[in-house]
Amino acid sequence: MEKTCSLLVHFDKGTPALANEIKEALEGHDDVAKVDAMKKAVMLLLNGETLPQLFITIVRYVLPSEDHTVQKLLLLYLEIIDKTDSKGKILPEMILICQNLRNNLQHPNEYIRGVTLRFLCRLNEAEIIEPLIPSILANLEHRHPYIRRNAVLAVMAIYKLPQGEQLLVDAPEMIEKLLTTEADPSAKRNAFLMLFTCAQERAVNYLLTHVDRVSEWGELLQMVVLELIRKVCRANKGEKGKYIKIIISLLSVPSAAVIYECAGTLVSLSSAPTAIKAAANTYCQLLLSQSDNNVKLIVLDRLNELKVSHKEIMVDMIMDILRALSSPNHDIRRKTLDIVLDLITPRNINEVVLTLKKEVVKTQSGELEKDGEYRQMLIQAIHSCAIKFPEVASTVVHLLMDFLGDSNVASAMDVAVFVREIIETNPKLRVSIITRLLDTFYQIRSARVCSCALWIISEYCLSLSEVESGISTIKQCLGDLPFYMASEEGDANDSSKKSQQVNSITVSSKRPAILADGTYATQSAASETAFSPLTVVSTTLTSGNLRSLLLTGDFFLGAVVACTLTKLVLRLAEVQPSKSEVNKATTQVLLIIVSMLQLGQSSFLPHPIDNDSNDRIVLCIRLLCNPGEELKKIWLQSCRESFVQMLADKQLRETEELKAKAQVSHAQPDDLIDFYHLKSRKGMSQLELEDEVQDDLKRATGEFTKEGDDANKLNRILQLTGFSDPVYAEAYVTVNHYDIVLDVTVINRTKETLQNLCLELATMGDLKLVERPQNYTLAPESSKQIKANIKVSSTETGVIFGNIVYETSNVLERTVIVLNDIHIDIMDYISPAVCSDAAFRTMWAEFEWENKVAVNTVIQDEKEFLDHIIKSTNMKCLTAPSALEGDCGFLAANLYAKSVFGEDALVNLSTEKQGDGKLSGYIRIRSKTQGIALSLGDKITLKQKGGAA
Repeated sequence: MEKTCSLLVHFDKGTPALANEIKEALEGHDDVAKVDAMKKAVMLLLNGETLPQLFITIVRYVLPSEDHTVQKLLLLYLEIIDKTDSKGKILPEMILICQNLRNNLQHPNEYIRGVTLRFLCRLNEAEIIEPLIPSILANLEHRHPYIRRNAVLAVMAIYKLPQGEQLLVDAPEMIEKLLTTEADPSAKRNAFLMLFTCAQERAVNYLLTHVDRVSEWGELLQMVVLELIRKVCRANKGEKGKYIKIIISLLSVPSAAVIYECAGTLVSLSSAPTAIKAAANTYCQLLLSQSDNNVKLIVLDRLNELKVSHKEIMVDMIMDILRALSSPNHDIRRKTLDIVLDLITPRNINEVVLTLKKEVVKTQSGELEKDGEYRQMLIQAIHSCAIKFPEVASTVVHLLMDFLGDSNVASAMDVAVFVREIIETNPKLRVSIITRLLDTFYQIRSARVCSCALWIISEYCLSLSEVESGISTIKQCLGDLPFYMASEEGDANDSSKKSQQVNSITVSSKRPAILADGTYATQSAASETAFSPLTVVSTTLTSGNLRSLLLTGDFFLGAVVACTLTKLVLRLAEVQPSKSEVNKATTQVLLIIVSMLQLGQSSFLPHPIDNDSNDRIVLCIRLLCNPGEELKKIWLQSCRESFVQMLADKQLRETEELKAKAQVSHAQPDDLIDFYHLKSRKGMSQLELEDEVQDDLKRATGEFTKEGDDANKLNRILQLTGFSDPVYAEAYVTVNHYDIVLDVTVINRTKETLQNLCLELATMGDLKLVERPQNYTLAPESSKQIKANIKVSSTETGVIFGNIVYETSNVLERTVIVLNDIHIDIMDYISPAVCSDAAFRTMWAEFEWENKVAVNTVIQDEKEFLDHIIKSTNMKCLTAPSALEGDCGFLAANLYAKSVFGEDALVNLSTEKQGDGKLSGYIRIRSKTQGIALSLGDKITLKQKGGAA
């Protein structure tokens, strides 16, 4: 068994001091040397050394010392050493210590008295304490508050000992008397704590007697009062009415810690709207008044909890919560926006959007480093608002379109996606959005944003003027043709060609890109520098953004430009009555497309056009030369229909998530329901009446009942020993985020008394045993419940193993029974979560730990195998159901989950059906930490067999 001690100091035992050296230093008269020697002695004792020969030396030479540091170290030494023999009897030499402690308790120096009283709080031997009782009690009336407050703590510690009530029979009465006369806040708090711990009825009586003065008490005492109220109300819920008044009176005190605890206590005791509103108001005040970011994050967590259980009340607090956006910390801003977005209603949507618009405008100043990141958060929040309430889209869409040319590509891309969705869901805004987009298109500098904007132009330019403006805008952004001119000298001199090629492009790089299905593709990028005027036509800023991007070798964008122009020409043929105008536009577009194709196939760029882009551009040429009705229908209608289907799938997923989040409660048929209107209301305050109503509602809807508790308990019982073992043990494992609680039932199956029975546990992985269970004596055929707490620090599979050790009266040796291992499942830590495709790809590129598991299963259907993996890993499939439909023999899907520690788990499943009907492929897992990737991989390997799992 490990010994408890208040001192935990690292000490390197590489060169331990000899006991003789320490002894010599202690026998000297130099206090500095004594301090050093005492420190070495304490360190060695903490690291397992015994040093029995030092005790007499310390008694002779250290006890009489007047140095305060030496006396403090002496008390630490006395705390560590063994004071009893193997049979539990006090060692005779401890009598020498008693006299010294009595002298210290009567010492004229307040510090010596105080530290000695604190030392007595950690002393468990009643034989040593008993002769000191009169001196301890005398210190309760000392003039100095430092001594009085420590004397109260000593009295409390002694009274809590097994023999404490015999040693201090009238301690509660004495402390209550002291409490009425004490003026020092700390001493008063310790006295009330003693009553609260040892004589709760006296503490309650004192509190109710002085109920009008509670708000005037010190902060420390008020905190203990709140703890007392929580304890009393948990034991007797019927009495909470008189205590809630005390809590509400404390909400107006100046201490931030007290009002935070008040709000938490109020929420835990009452569900009345008045109480919840008071608690929410308190949290909002703390959110604005406290400067510490950690405090703000904790308060936001509390507000989030209130939002889940009391959403209708929190809706009224939405503007107060939004004021937290004034904090420069992005974590606070993100958490604030997450809470606010769940509280939006038709009543407050306009106010919320107006506030978000003001914040977006503030980010344009560029004063802060991370304005772009904050602007992206705001844009995503406005996007969510506009999807939920389409009527507000018109007030924000034009403001956000100013950021299409933002230097922060992610922010600009969010705007483009937002505009694309709004133009489809709000047909009334189509004309104004298209007009604004065509006016601001030249400002866009990102290829990704250009691609999205071009798709919008191609699908939503419907009238004649819009189509002509769209073609004209793209032509202006592409600049004059051709994109390059061949050098006359280049045909005659190959070296000149090479030098011009070197001058035209200086930086080129290739890197893997992650596609939407999680697979890889090679993406090339090149940065242009000084192009020779003989090879490439001048590319200045005035020549257009599309031209600049094309001349860097981005032919995916070139293919998007070609498709956009093709669609516009096809639509022009439908809305333009003049065939000559249509033919003219077709000719111009063909010239542009062919010029792009020539540029891609030329030797002036470091790498030629890729095959996919080449095929798409060639397809556009063929379609313009020979447009068929079926092809025109696909290009002009099917694309839009696919987009509409994608939005419908997205909306369906969001609806399902909301349903999953909603609390489903069921009441049992024979549950008791109290009728509020038939109850006696005598002596009940308005708050108590409201509380009764809320309790009735919860009881009626079954919110008080824990669903499936009994069944879950049976599933989580693990047998630790065999049925033939003399001691039978089984454990009920409860995993609660960062804690694992083992409730072990131990049964003595023999006819003998088992002595010193101990449950010895050890852990493997990131698990840590908090405290070792104590020894027990087990009567014949009796049982004992033993609890063990284990802390979890990361998401990975851990193992708990150990023994049961005991002694019997007949056998001198200890008997050891080895327990079965307890495997802590990773599934207890992770839960399904949702993120956007863009966020998934970003994390996939950033995370460095990957675990690749080959598909090896008897399941032959791809969709069935995917469902099996989702169920086995407790993850969420991010791939839309429409993308998984059909039977093509291939399937790729992305799965996502989040751990209780905030870690992300990403999984990409890619399978293919072979000729023999079996599935092949890989499941790739990525995470920021190694543990979750390996543990999840092991879980999938075990479970993917299907029926065998």
